[in-house]
Amino acid sequence: MTLPEHTATDRTFQVDLRGLVDLLSHHLYSSPRVYLRELMQNAVDALTARHTLEPAASAGAFGIRLYADGKAVRVEDDGVGLTEADVHTFLATIGRSSKRAEKIAEQRADFIGQFGIGLLSCFLVADEIHVVSRSARTPDAPAVEWRGRGDGSYTVRTLPASARPRPGTTVTLTPRADAAEWTRPAQVHTLARHFGSLLRHPVTFDDGTGGPGASINPEPAPWSRTYPTPGARARALAAYGEEVFGFTPLDTIELDLPAVGLKGIACVLPEAVPAGRRHGHRVHVKGMLLSEQAEEILPDWAFFVRCVVDAESLRPTASRESLYEDDTLAAVRDALAEKLRAWIARAAASDPELLGRFLQAHHLAVKSLAVHDDEILRMLLPWLPFETTDGHCTLDEFARTHRTVLVTSSVEEFRQIAQIASAAGLGVVNGGYTYDRDLVHRLPEVRPEVSVADLDPATLTAHLDPVDRETELAAAAYLAQARDALAVFDCDVALRTFQPASAPALLMDSREARHERTRSQLAREQQGGVWGDILGALRQEAPRAQLILNQLNPLVRTALTIDEPELARTSAEALYGQAAMLSRRPLRPAESSLINRSFLDLLAHALRKDS
Repeated sequence: MTLPEHTATDRTFQVDLRGLVDLLSHHLYSSPRVYLRELMQNAVDALTARHTLEPAASAGAFGIRLYADGKAVRVEDDGVGLTEADVHTFLATIGRSSKRAEKIAEQRADFIGQFGIGLLSCFLVADEIHVVSRSARTPDAPAVEWRGRGDGSYTVRTLPASARPRPGTTVTLTPRADAAEWTRPAQVHTLARHFGSLLRHPVTFDDGTGGPGASINPEPAPWSRTYPTPGARARALAAYGEEVFGFTPLDTIELDLPAVGLKGIACVLPEAVPAGRRHGHRVHVKGMLLSEQAEEILPDWAFFVRCVVDAESLRPTASRESLYEDDTLAAVRDALAEKLRAWIARAAASDPELLGRFLQAHHLAVKSLAVHDDEILRMLLPWLPFETTDGHCTLDEFARTHRTVLVTSSVEEFRQIAQIASAAGLGVVNGGYTYDRDLVHRLPEVRPEVSVADLDPATLTAHLDPVDRETELAAAAYLAQARDALAVFDCDVALRTFQPASAPALLMDSREARHERTRSQLAREQQGGVWGDILGALRQEAPRAQLILNQLNPLVRTALTIDEPELARTSAEALYGQAAMLSRRPLRPAESSLINRSFLDLLAHALRKDS
């Protein structure tokens, strides 16, 4: 049997406009307030097209007028306007953009927006959008009225030319009650200033009280103005940075990239910020505020500045609240990074007082840059502060008194040996902080007369004075008991003399050695198994820890005379525990137990002796 053939029919998608608006409000736009930005942006694009049509017109001939009285919000422009055919094509078709139809991909610099969905944002605050427009392309064109409603319906009709004597477009919204927060006159004025303060077209606001309209953007951007002196310009830019960001900049850096039409300033933060924390930057496109939190405009290491820029050629995302990551943005990011490097270089060469204040606040940011930037390394490494056995100082100061610089691999290692190394005349730098060890090892590139080496426990031990032979023999019995008591920790015991005499003992034990001993212990416990074979293959001969007793310390001298085996073991355990705690490294459970046990045993011995 032959089945009958069925003819396929083409159908169009049915769009639930309310669902689409809900999607926009919850997932595309950050806040309903963007409705005003979208209306202003459409007006700016219309003005741009009008200037293309009439290039001889002066810059201030056409403008934007805002009106809000609590009952309605109106945005009127003197732009290119729409014909009836345009209205049907662009306002009644979701996702269609007049700018796309005019090959926006080839003329992106002429327009801010690119997505043709901005008008839908008005449904975030109103159930009906009323548009009256008259085209400037056709001199005798009638005015056209379009009414779009939140249920997806719309009407279009032509009006006599007298309904709108001049070309342009007027968009009127009747706000919903739940949108009052965003449509009050004061709020509309604030939003207009927020989004449009740097627009190149004149923008005025009328609150319906009958007074003259207030200018939203009375002056051009501060970097576009002329000033009587360079000092006056610097003060004006700093004042603008303080107004925008709320802090007094340590300095302001002018940013100018003619290739992409970018101008602006970078404000140097006066105080340090946590490592890795990135501040958002204020980015305008064609004068319209795009984002206050654009992190992607600068590299990660530049967290010591906040920028406000206005650009011609950066591409916004669909929400027009962030930047599209493309080759242009990458090139802008690299160029701005070079501007910051140049500012650091100028400060290093000509303003040591400013450089000192900058490094005091932002040395971590500069260290992160110097690790990967040879030019910054050569300029600033000697000026960067480090923690050393001579206190906090720059490497330049430290290298004047220490031709051999030793660097630790961890903070705990530095804190363990700092006092003793200083007394022994060794120059040690704490390399445990982020970037510090790598940077110190590069010091010979800047100061060839200085050598740098990792601190080896044997190096420090070699600088401790040995005791005389008679003292060593007299202490042999005690040292044997101590070694036996501490064998469980793979710890040897030695007797030396060193300063300060108040330090009874020094525990020399690196993190790498502890890890290797732990791996060896696991290998012994897993002997014969798969993990035992793996750990055994990785096993290396780990150096033992070493407890160095200070013969100059009165407590140690007393301990060396103990002839009771148990008391000798307990005192050695107590000295080990005290040295382990002074090293400020995490204690293993066995070490915590030893500290508690030795304390209680010594207390019990003292009580028995007193009784």
